[in-house]
Amino acid sequence: MAQSNLNLITVADPDPGYGQLLSVLMRRRLWLIGGLGLSLLAAAALTLFSKPTYRSSMQLLSESNYRSRKTDATVNTPSFADSNVEIDNATQLNLMRSSQLLQRAVDQLKISDPDLTVGDLQKGLTVSQVMEQRGNDKINTSIFDVVYVDHDRQKTQAVLQALQQVYQQYNLEQQKSRLTKGLRFIDEQIPIVEARVNQAEAALEQFRKTQDLIDPELQSKATVDSLAAVQRDQRTNRTELQDLKARNGALQQQLGRSPQQAAIAARLSQSSRYQALLNEIQKTEVATVQQQLRFKKGPFIDQLREQRQRQQALLQQEVQRILGAQAGAIAQSGDSLISIGQLGENDLKFAGSLVESQVNLVAAQARDRSLTNNELQLRAELKRFPSLLAEYNRLQPNVQVNRDTLQQLLKARQDLGLEIARGGFDWQVVEQPKVGRQTGPSWLRNLLLGAVGGLMLGGVAAFLREAADDAVRTSEDFRKQVSLPLLGMVPDVPLGEINPRSMMPFQRTETLAPSMMQVIHWAPFRESLDLIYKNIQLLTAANPLRSLVVTSALAGEGKSTIALGLAISAARLHQRVLVIDADLRRPGLHKQLELPNEQGLSNLLSSDRMPSQSVIQPAGNYSDLSISVLTAGPAPSDPVKLLSSRRMKELMAVFEQTYDLVIVDVPPVLGIVDAMLAASFCDGTLMVGKIGQVTRQEVTQAVTAMNRLNLIGMIANGATLPSNQYYRNVPAY
Repeated sequence: MAQSNLNLITVADPDPGYGQLLSVLMRRRLWLIGGLGLSLLAAAALTLFSKPTYRSSMQLLSESNYRSRKTDATVNTPSFADSNVEIDNATQLNLMRSSQLLQRAVDQLKISDPDLTVGDLQKGLTVSQVMEQRGNDKINTSIFDVVYVDHDRQKTQAVLQALQQVYQQYNLEQQKSRLTKGLRFIDEQIPIVEARVNQAEAALEQFRKTQDLIDPELQSKATVDSLAAVQRDQRTNRTELQDLKARNGALQQQLGRSPQQAAIAARLSQSSRYQALLNEIQKTEVATVQQQLRFKKGPFIDQLREQRQRQQALLQQEVQRILGAQAGAIAQSGDSLISIGQLGENDLKFAGSLVESQVNLVAAQARDRSLTNNELQLRAELKRFPSLLAEYNRLQPNVQVNRDTLQQLLKARQDLGLEIARGGFDWQVVEQPKVGRQTGPSWLRNLLLGAVGGLMLGGVAAFLREAADDAVRTSEDFRKQVSLPLLGMVPDVPLGEINPRSMMPFQRTETLAPSMMQVIHWAPFRESLDLIYKNIQLLTAANPLRSLVVTSALAGEGKSTIALGLAISAARLHQRVLVIDADLRRPGLHKQLELPNEQGLSNLLSSDRMPSQSVIQPAGNYSDLSISVLTAGPAPSDPVKLLSSRRMKELMAVFEQTYDLVIVDVPPVLGIVDAMLAASFCDGTLMVGKIGQVTRQEVTQAVTAMNRLNLIGMIANGATLPSNQYYRNVPAY
């Protein structure tokens, strides 16, 4: 069979979940009800024979005078005393339950109850801290709730009264002892802390003298501020320096002189004597040129030349007088004494600007060097501050902590002295113990607990019984048990829907079972068989079946009804169908169809005659459909011999040529070989399983036995009717 068509089979499977759990509980409801009943009976018996119990309670408020009085609100200093002074509620609860205190109460109660022991008291005593609801949170209070439960009403009150006296006396003793110990502790600590204060102050003073610092934090901050100011000035000066350099370069380019040459030229150009000598030299040069035009040589020309030399010497002296040491720079530059001091009015202004710019540039460079030195000094000074600050921050808090500790010790000593004088702690009874009221046994509570326990016990028993049951309960069990396609599910027949008259009170169940014909004409059954047959067609589309064996693991699983139902579904699709009753041991198809059984399959197998209308009969109730029926015939002495004969193979070949589909109803698989013999001559085998009747082991055995005989799929019979109400009112076929 082609495996590629297996995905055409789609069957609605129930999802595992609460539905399956409820179905298990419904199937095992007797176990559930039995467990519930037993638990309720046990709870009722326990309640009936139990002694009455009585409950008495009291409440104590525990507050210490030391904790209740607050220090001055303006001084936010914690209390410095022995930690034992603090009330630990958890420790307080343990003390109230301790054997030591309970023994004191037992000693007081010995007069009225000589047999009372600490163990008896512990069994009925409960001590807890009262919780207070504040918003969404629960906060512990200083109130303790003491409860005692016993079978004697008066005893509950007497026990709590004795405990009240014991608790109050014990707390007075313990709190006074703790206050005394706390005062002794403070007296021991004060000299130690004073020595620590002196040592810490001396170390801080020595640090300040050695490092020449008062407050390193403030001084380091001042140094950081100074460094930031120097860096700001440095950035401003460097910006100005760049501007001066640019201006100086532009002026030098305009004059074509260096700043030194421009300064010299400006000083010479502003000297009247220098300018007068220049004028005389120019006049002498003009006279010399005039004489040379007249005479090439002569005394007048020589006199003028001598006069010019004398004038140039005077000019040199004037330059030396004006410039002083800078006069040598003119000779090094190669400039003429006559031309260097001859500047026009504009050049003179440019020279003055260049000189001024050069002066400002030199001043800015000097400021930059000074600021850089200051920056380096400040940075070097800052490098020493981290270690100084670390040392200062270690010394200063140590001094402050020791001073605060000393102040707290002195204050705590004063407060504790007052506490001892005032008597320590204060205990108040919020609620006095009363005569016990009855609290049990409670019928409602015990029955509710019994019901819950019974449901749990019954549920566990039901599931254990379900786990021990090997029967198939759902279609999903078939899918998990065998590796076969689940071709479909046939719904279980509701007895009241097909045969309402059978649902009479106290009537036996066997008489209510509907007949095969009633089931076949039931609309949900017909719809499910139509769907199953269509699934078979889709599954075998590549190689259509001409003959099909319908069998089951056990008898009574509905295989004959399903075989006839498949025949009707095929005939309604305009196919010629032959139904063969191959159960030669216990034939029953002719009874359901009300057909004669004198001639049938056994006659054809035991003779050589061809099938005729006297043997193959039309289905009487389905005259409008092409359905023929071959009954089993008289019961033979050896059915195995007939079903395994060559004649059986020949008949099946004839039937497959004559009809579109041959459906063979065979006996169950387990126990006999008839189903395997008949299936060996057919194209396919269909396995029917009845939910709730067949077991997983039986299904596995049947499938294993028929696995080599072209087993095409499985049908789950007796499934729960789906919730779809579409065909509820559809008339029967």
